[in-house]
Amino acid sequence: MAVLAIMTRKRLLGPHNEQTVDSYQIAGLAYHLGGRWKDAENLQLGVMQTCKQVFGPEHPSTLSSIANLALTYRSRGRWKEAETLEVQVMETRKRLLGPEHPDTLISIGNLAETYCNQGRWKEAEELQVQVMDTHKQMLGPEHPDTLISIANLASTYWNQGRWKEAEELQVQVMETSKQLLGPEHPNTLTSIASLAATYWNQGRWKEAEELQVQVIETSKQVLGPEHPGTLISIGNLAETYWNQGRWREAEELQVQVMETRKLVLGPEHPSTLISMGNLVSTYWTQGRSKEAKDLNMQVIETSKQLLGLEHPLTLISIANLALTYWNQGQWKEAEELQVQVMETRKLVLGPEHPDTLISIGNLAETYCKQGRWREAKELQVQVMETSKQLLGPKHPDTLTSIASLASNYRNQGRWKEAEELNVQVMETRTLVLGRKHPDTLASMADLAVTYGNQRRWKEAEELQVQVMETSKQLLGPKHPDTLTSMANLAETYCNQRRWKEAEGLEVQVMETRKLVLGPKHPDTLNSMNNLAYTLRSLGQLAAALQLMTECARLCGRILGPDHPETVSSTFALNDWHGTAGHRMRAIFSRLLFRKK
Repeated sequence: MAVLAIMTRKRLLGPHNEQTVDSYQIAGLAYHLGGRWKDAENLQLGVMQTCKQVFGPEHPSTLSSIANLALTYRSRGRWKEAETLEVQVMETRKRLLGPEHPDTLISIGNLAETYCNQGRWKEAEELQVQVMDTHKQMLGPEHPDTLISIANLASTYWNQGRWKEAEELQVQVMETSKQLLGPEHPNTLTSIASLAATYWNQGRWKEAEELQVQVIETSKQVLGPEHPGTLISIGNLAETYWNQGRWREAEELQVQVMETRKLVLGPEHPSTLISMGNLVSTYWTQGRSKEAKDLNMQVIETSKQLLGLEHPLTLISIANLALTYWNQGQWKEAEELQVQVMETRKLVLGPEHPDTLISIGNLAETYCKQGRWREAKELQVQVMETSKQLLGPKHPDTLTSIASLASNYRNQGRWKEAEELNVQVMETRTLVLGRKHPDTLASMADLAVTYGNQRRWKEAEELQVQVMETSKQLLGPKHPDTLTSMANLAETYCNQRRWKEAEGLEVQVMETRKLVLGPKHPDTLNSMNNLAYTLRSLGQLAAALQLMTECARLCGRILGPDHPETVSSTFALNDWHGTAGHRMRAIFSRLLFRKK
């Protein structure tokens, strides 16, 4: 339809007519929204050059074409090029239209978004405050554009982990929207969903859930149960259930969303494929590897056929399949897919795009699992340096890359280098996100492991207790992250031969995982393995053998006979049976001697 409109206008009005140019602009945005960024860029470059030649460099159509090209650069992670164009548009509009003109404010907001993408929160915040204050002054504090600018500033606070400040603004937007637009207006529902996301990121699951249920019920009533907005809100609630380990409830909602999208949009629509991908994640988390793999293959094949091999959705689905192989210990299969994703993203998005860097980091993790430390390090250093340069040293992605490199050093026994990086990540996250942020807690747990590797048990224990208590407080005692922190502390007790304390925690972890995740989940099997070792150390060999026998049986059936966990538990079981056999033979010999 877009091509037909362009050709018609080009034939009737001429190639340089403003309406013809507008058609090209719309087509470029359509390519952009469809993930065809190269096509979008090529078309937008041509439109921009035409506008400059025909209308002049400062014509509104020219400035719009520059802004559209900047948007495509931003989506491809070419931040500097996007920034250069956005500054140009902003300064020109300020000079021609004034600093308070709506188009000027839009261009300021676009530049702020590019700063956000680079983690340059302070610069973004300054621009967003400027836009918000101007809207308040010109339009009033209750105008829809003012509320949008407040919501954007809240999002910047949110991304810095400044939850309280974000929450205050979001509550303000929500209450004003309710008062002016009504509780059922789409903008009001969006503001409620944003506040729910802030609660969600603080682990305030109940509050998030209450708001999300409210949005769903209102959306069903106002928009209908099959409306895209309603389905998105149902998906958000499923995500909340998922993060609480409520897999069954999450699955029910995700199946509902998937089936409705299949019915309304068709089985091959991108939104349907996204909902299938979400369900894949839930299957995988429950240890239902075969169902996850089968559904994932379906998503991949459909995406390839309809969207092409280079489309972002296709690449995400291939990366998910690689993750399934990775979690099954099938390193070679995972590596092949990860290399494919990485090379395609380099080609389509460029070597410095965040998605490209993520795929490089994933490949590095696979190298680590195979003990290919040098190859992994080369990739991890590349990701870290690029992230520092493009996003800054405090950006979450940069810190994640530093943490990955620290893990590599730790696995090679390079404790001091690992420790330096772990401390750097922990202190930066504490400063930027706060001590109770999940990422901060993860970095504390990493540092504790590094201390443990150096037999610095007390320092490790102090951090692990802190992580465990904070997780219990924020996430609840049954949350997967809380259980992991308890298991880590139990491991430290084991290393100090404090078997009873370790046993208490490990029994609690195993029983809770059985209840929350199910008896066949990989994490449950891991906790069975850990407890069996502790029981053996306590001299309870019969109980240890019984538990490890069940663990080895389930691992073989669920994970496969060649999975590292299966191999490890089977080896331990055979070794312990040998120990038990030696003991029985010794006892039998003593009995014979006594009988004689």
